[in-house]
Amino acid sequence: MRAIPSVTHPGGPRGRRAIASALTLAAVAGLAACGTAGPSATTSAQGLTLWALNDQPILTRSVDAYNKDHPEAKITLRVFANDDYKQKLRVAFGAGQAPDLFFNWGGGALDDYVKAGKAAPLSASEVQTDRFLPSVMDTATFADKVYGVPVNGLAPVVLYYNKRVLADAGLQPPGTYADLLTAVAKLKAKGVTPLSLAANSKWPTLQYLQYLLDRIGGSGVFKKIAAGDASAWRDPAVTEANQDLQGLAKAGAFGNSASSVAYDQGSSTALLYTGKAAMELMGTWEYANIAKAAPDFLKSGDLGYTAFPSLPDGSGDPRGITGNPSNFLSLNAATKNRTAALTYLNDYVMNDDQIAAYLKSGSVPPVKDLDSRLAKVSSASDKRWLTFVYDLVRDAPGFQLSWDQALPSEQSDALLTATDKSFLREISPSAFGVTLSKATP
Repeated sequence: MRAIPSVTHPGGPRGRRAIASALTLAAVAGLAACGTAGPSATTSAQGLTLWALNDQPILTRSVDAYNKDHPEAKITLRVFANDDYKQKLRVAFGAGQAPDLFFNWGGGALDDYVKAGKAAPLSASEVQTDRFLPSVMDTATFADKVYGVPVNGLAPVVLYYNKRVLADAGLQPPGTYADLLTAVAKLKAKGVTPLSLAANSKWPTLQYLQYLLDRIGGSGVFKKIAAGDASAWRDPAVTEANQDLQGLAKAGAFGNSASSVAYDQGSSTALLYTGKAAMELMGTWEYANIAKAAPDFLKSGDLGYTAFPSLPDGSGDPRGITGNPSNFLSLNAATKNRTAALTYLNDYVMNDDQIAAYLKSGSVPPVKDLDSRLAKVSSASDKRWLTFVYDLVRDAPGFQLSWDQALPSEQSDALLTATDKSFLREISPSAFGVTLSKATP
């Protein structure tokens, strides 16, 4: 389960796939007979309980700040490892012993709790939702009601490239899909892997399908899918997106061994900074991974980044983005500490201190009006990167949550399996949509 890391972006891909094994509505609602799992939020007379993952240091510091100001009613923070967290939270909600505030990914998993009546809506006046970027808030909004407050940085998926490798091939970063196909042919002829891909992990391959569908058919196609319209999987744009994915694979865009590369190993990242691959499609956490693994490469100025190429003949807006808008803190509908929870969410989450901490860490907080703060970033390379990410999200007409997070949990495994089979050309482009339409209740 990969949360968007607060500081170092360790790049744990399990959070990207968190939703694939997240909670279904039945699982959330049907565990009342289970044993206890942590402190009771609903019976606490004073002091909040908050559960989160253990790789969120800026969040932890905000809890410390709150506790310093509220010594008589402190927040009790419990942190968990990725895989442990989802199970603990599920059991706690089923037993009526969930925390007042709980960390989550938005999208399908949060909607499971909303449908089960476990998450409380938050009004705009209560949590000042207008301070956050609208495209981010969409991920925690259901039936026009908000159920979460963003708690860490933006993580759109972008196209990284090695400037030196592209220059050696006489290429510029691709602005259109036709440019990308031209680059693939030229780079392959020079013996360079055009696009580094950890296909063994499956979710990196899914990132291509997400962008291809968005560019070809527009955001409306997946909105129908996410809303439960099984027939939308059979939309011609879904088939065309799979045709393009298979076309890239057949053209050698991903080299000959992508299926043996797992993202956790860092191999796909290394291909980019060692010059063995020219480009990589990945979330913004990859910037920090590269800075840590290959600081000299970053300092050299050879790392470039751009938006996913446009498809001029497609119906989608080329400014549209996909990825992880943010992680969220949501409120237990059964809490008896709502007033204290709202104080924490308003005064200690994404306040001035937190915004400064995120920017210092190389992560862009999902708040409006950051231009003046970005202008004060001292490192020129960091300023370019942070401004690029902020402008990309701010100007996007929509920020589509990664499919394996946006969809209900029972569909995610089928989605990733079908994506891998399409990439390997084990199923036809049209069979991809047919398969998933059958997997949609």
